[in-house]
Amino acid sequence: MAAGGGGRNAPPGSGPRDGMRRDGGTEPYWSRPECRVWTVMLLLGTCLLYCARVTVPICAVALSSYFDWDKKQFGVVLSSFFWGYCLTQIVGGHISDQIGGEKVLLLSASAWGLLTVLTPLLTHITSAHLVFMTSSRFLMGLLQGVYFPSLASLLSQRVRESERAFTYSTVGTGSQFGTLLIGGAGSLLLDWYGWESVFYFSGLLTLLWVYCTCKYLLSEKELTIPMNYLTRGLSVPKQTKVPWKQLFRKAPIWAVIIAQLSTASTFFTLLSWLPTFFKETFPDSKGWVFNVVPWLVAIPASLFSGFLSDHLISQGYRTITIRKFMQVIGSGVSSIFALCLGQTSSFCKAIVFASASVGLQTFNHSGISVNVQDLAPSCAGLLFGVANTGGALLGVICVYLAGYLIETTGSWISVFNLVAAVNSIGLCTFLLFGEAQRVDTDSVYVDL
Repeated sequence: MAAGGGGRNAPPGSGPRDGMRRDGGTEPYWSRPECRVWTVMLLLGTCLLYCARVTVPICAVALSSYFDWDKKQFGVVLSSFFWGYCLTQIVGGHISDQIGGEKVLLLSASAWGLLTVLTPLLTHITSAHLVFMTSSRFLMGLLQGVYFPSLASLLSQRVRESERAFTYSTVGTGSQFGTLLIGGAGSLLLDWYGWESVFYFSGLLTLLWVYCTCKYLLSEKELTIPMNYLTRGLSVPKQTKVPWKQLFRKAPIWAVIIAQLSTASTFFTLLSWLPTFFKETFPDSKGWVFNVVPWLVAIPASLFSGFLSDHLISQGYRTITIRKFMQVIGSGVSSIFALCLGQTSSFCKAIVFASASVGLQTFNHSGISVNVQDLAPSCAGLLFGVANTGGALLGVICVYLAGYLIETTGSWISVFNLVAAVNSIGLCTFLLFGEAQRVDTDSVYVDL
């Protein structure tokens, strides 16, 4: 992406950006045709994000056997992703609010796609396999950490509030599509060509997506990063400073942050350890079944949650009531099925419970994920980055703790108990203190 001389005179969310529309219009929101195309492309981007993210969990048994790692060592590899992931959330959201989320998305995707392709090649060169793979996952976390804050920033500025839940939940299904794609195709590639092929497959598809998005959806002007932004670096001009003191005095802000970090960390835990759970508990089962079915169920569940949320709000129900209702399903009911998963010895029942737990978690897309945009659309990217940073930090702890609990207790029940406990804390906090009224009105002009 090139640097140009254009600048921004309006604060984030208060007016149109230069190059927003190919037709030269000044409407800050996408038209319906534009929104549909961007929704599909962002869904694919989220899909490929998870393809790259889940390559290591999918190859867990093969990598552990190939490099002779135990579960504690592999837990370090898995958790290292979240150490990097938590470091770029806030800065990614801030940059997206300033120059546009689409630019940040494409830059990060280019980098993580290239890293994914190079990982197998570089792994065979080095002798310190554990150190290299841990470092690689840390860097992957750094690069992917900007994605969802950038996405929140982009959608808060370009999608109308009445369409936001369905758009976000549709884009969010990319996480299930990605896990489904890499779970199905990755399992076959793993069996046929070895673990290296899974990395090549994911990385090359990501680079192809970046090329197509740049070529067909964005003009040269839209790919240009303002020169004055590059010269001032990450400094925040006085008129666009985020009023942290004002925002963090609000209980709803803390409620959505705590709920977000709880759901994010438990999702990361299940994402990281479910393949190993099924492989060890049901060793004769086919990898494509347990790596595909739960995420296949999650896709229509996420779409339905977005449609239901927007429909109920259009019928006159209070926004916060619907957000909380969705969160009860996403955090509460899904945790019940996670607890059942740890108690069953039947493969069929385990698939049903895992599918229900993962599928119902997608209701979070219509709960706390869009509640950030309800509360502070002018700085949604940055605020989402703060919340997701907390989720990544707790994810580090939960993913490593899960590996430690499995290694020391020899039982998976403790892992699912951990998931349910963390979810319950976030859900109760959001139910007590969550709101959907804006708390950032005119706040971008306040210098605190």
